[in-house]
Amino acid sequence: MEKTTTKAVKPKEVEQQPAPFYVRLHKAKQLIGKVHKNATNPHFKKSYADINSILETVEPILLQHDLLLLQPIDGGSVCTQIVCIYTGFSISSCMALDLSLDAQKQGSQISYFRRYTIQSLLTLQATDDDGHVAATAKPKMDNNRFNEAVKAIADGKYTVEKLKDSFDLTDVQINSLLLIPMI
Repeated sequence: MEKTTTKAVKPKEVEQQPAPFYVRLHKAKQLIGKVHKNATNPHFKKSYADINSILETVEPILLQHDLLLLQPIDGGSVCTQIVCIYTGFSISSCMALDLSLDAQKQGSQISYFRRYTIQSLLTLQATDDDGHVAATAKPKMDNNRFNEAVKAIADGKYTVEKLKDSFDLTDVQINSLLLIPMI
């Protein structure tokens, strides 16, 4: 009988590679979505997502994907880092502080920079102040499609009101609607 031996093989060290990190980050970014603006700057009369809104949106999702969000102040800069807890691989976005400011202004600057470095690093989208404008923007209609709509209106299958409500019509198209025989 032949003697068999079992030899324990020491696993090779896993090289720190960015690929698994970026896969995790990609999956997390797919779940993050848009950050909701929840605060208003009274001076500029604009709304924005404050640091807490951003953290509440992104941090739980990053943690689900074993990604740790850190925001140290390092060498006079606010740095946002996302670190994979398994590999230690990380990415960061930093903004240099104006160190000549008093403590209160520096505190505001730090909060401001924390928001912007997270937004930059994760390419976050925020719900827009003018979202209602974008949501109500109507598509334009090419001439072929317009002619088909005019035929449908003439056949009683579509209405002028619905066409005007649904599309951004040119002046020529609007004037053409006046020529449709009404039943």
